[in-house]
Amino acid sequence: MAPLLALSRAIDFVNLKIGLAARWLILVAVLISAANAIVRKAFSVSSNSWLEAQWFLFGAVFMLCASYTLMRNGHIRIDIVVSHFSKRTRDWIDVFGHLFFLLPFCLLMIVDSWPFFLRSWEQNEQSLNAGGLPLWPAKFLVPAGFFLLALQGVSELIKRIAVIRGEIPEPYESGEGAH
Repeated sequence: MAPLLALSRAIDFVNLKIGLAARWLILVAVLISAANAIVRKAFSVSSNSWLEAQWFLFGAVFMLCASYTLMRNGHIRIDIVVSHFSKRTRDWIDVFGHLFFLLPFCLLMIVDSWPFFLRSWEQNEQSLNAGGLPLWPAKFLVPAGFFLLALQGVSELIKRIAVIRGEIPEPYESGEGAH
């Protein structure tokens, strides 16, 4: 199990770095939004590309940080139901959920969204708005985000099995995920 735990740590490291970097995109989006509002009010000038940049940044944060949020145990759970079960049962519910819901859903999203992105990239698809941005970078975020989420799902599965086997301590007892 040691090589799998090393893989899990590597996946966690990648998603930690991506999550920490992507959070700065929120600041960039807020600054763009504020500057755009000021310019629009002060000079009666607006820009579709700046509005679209805000949307793209929000999408980037959402898609790139889903795996970081899973790593930090921040996704909404059904604790009100499973809190009545034993710790071992909750661990097995996590294993089942990752294997039969999270990972297949991620795989489906990757398979379905890759052609969606590829078509956009091959055509150099542009926004229909005047002065709009290319759309393929935003469309790439969908398969990329689900790929990172699937990787993190594998990492969480490895950790959960290691916890069940008594090989590592519970990574979330402090209320936040492992680093």
